[in-house]
Amino acid sequence: MSRSISRRALGGAAVGTAAAATLGTPTAAQAAAAASPEERPFRAAPGRHSARPNILFILGDDLGWADLSSYGSPHIRTPHLDRLARQGVRFTDAYAGSATCSPTRFSLYTGRFPGRTKGGLAEPIADKSVGLEPTHPTLASLLRDAGYTTALIGKWHCGYLPDYSPTRSGWDEFFGNFGGALEYYSKLGLGGEYDLYEGDAEYKDLRYYTRILTERASEYVSRDHDRPFLLNLNFTTPHWPWIADGDEAESAEIVRRIKAGDRSALWHQDGGSIEKYKEMVEDLDRSVGQVLAALKRAGRERDTLVFFGSDNGGERFSYNWPLSGNKASLLEGGIRVPSILRWPARLDGGQVSDLPVYSPDWTATLLDIGGARPHPAYPLDGTSLAPYLLRGAEVGERDLFWRVRGERALRRGDWKYYRGKSGRDQLFHLAADAREQADRAPDEQARLAELKAAWERTNAGLLPYPS
Repeated sequence: MSRSISRRALGGAAVGTAAAATLGTPTAAQAAAAASPEERPFRAAPGRHSARPNILFILGDDLGWADLSSYGSPHIRTPHLDRLARQGVRFTDAYAGSATCSPTRFSLYTGRFPGRTKGGLAEPIADKSVGLEPTHPTLASLLRDAGYTTALIGKWHCGYLPDYSPTRSGWDEFFGNFGGALEYYSKLGLGGEYDLYEGDAEYKDLRYYTRILTERASEYVSRDHDRPFLLNLNFTTPHWPWIADGDEAESAEIVRRIKAGDRSALWHQDGGSIEKYKEMVEDLDRSVGQVLAALKRAGRERDTLVFFGSDNGGERFSYNWPLSGNKASLLEGGIRVPSILRWPARLDGGQVSDLPVYSPDWTATLLDIGGARPHPAYPLDGTSLAPYLLRGAEVGERDLFWRVRGERALRRGDWKYYRGKSGRDQLFHLAADAREQADRAPDEQARLAELKAAWERTNAGLLPYPS
């Protein structure tokens, strides 16, 4: 399905060069992107065989589609992630399962639309009343039953103790935070609670959080595993508050406000900057590089499938050009995310795919590759991409569906049906109009009606939002 001309014009040097006219002198990141070999459209390499891979699934938090230099950022340098892309496949039309943190994680862990479960209706989860039910099969529980050892390091955000936890949903090990955000040094959450745990017990470490997660993940991939592993590595970077490693004074001020009862302190509405955001994303890039280096030292690089992506689109300081919208919106900037896949044993590097894919597809794909069967009582909403990736099979035209309170969207091929909070049905041709500015609804009434009806049919099978 990849076109003969890649979309690097939307996600690489061409975008970076155009944006530099606005932001100033071209950066080293732009020069590196411009000098890199041209990507070629994805082609599978059938005939290769390998054992079941280890799976290292890495998520950034609120990372925008063009926040990596390999996706067009003119001012953020991400050499480690750019190298990962050169060694694997970069997806230009990859999407999160929803527009905010916890619904996307529900869609990834279950392989189903967030609206299939009560916990997935929270956008995002902000209290202890709901979560991912331990009885629901997950990517981790199904792979564990198929012989994998499983761990989740970092942000969970699918429910709180005592009822919900990764260790109740298929992960053998958990080290990280339960909530949607925390202050990077003190580990205080939105309500002032301490939120760093090993298993279900508090773990005290007041160093910068990204450093801690990087160390833990590096240690995990370096172990002498006697079975293939699944490691979900969920960074909180670059989610607010915008605090980089070394910003102890800013951290102390936010902690002071949290302890004084200011429940908005972590939102950091009075802080952050483009430069601080750049610092955090580049730190994320270095951290991923450290984990990948540990994987290589352990001799596991060839036989480990590494995925890198984001849980939703970018926020206030993110760079999303040319997309419109950001986190919480079903416009492209709220759901289209950078996505990179590397598996040296089975996939050639230097490739780009414009196949539309989203979070539930990765669940189905990883289960397929890992030799695990979905639970028949909980059918997946995603499509396994294993035949496409490994054998070059065509992925037939299908619908990608999203629903959040007040917005709806459905993509079929290059066409997208969208209704925002204005209540007006719109239709965009994304191949020609990634920015969603040319509403084709007046000229394509039949197509609009067809896509709208498809959205309604899927929505009818989901749980309604509580009033």
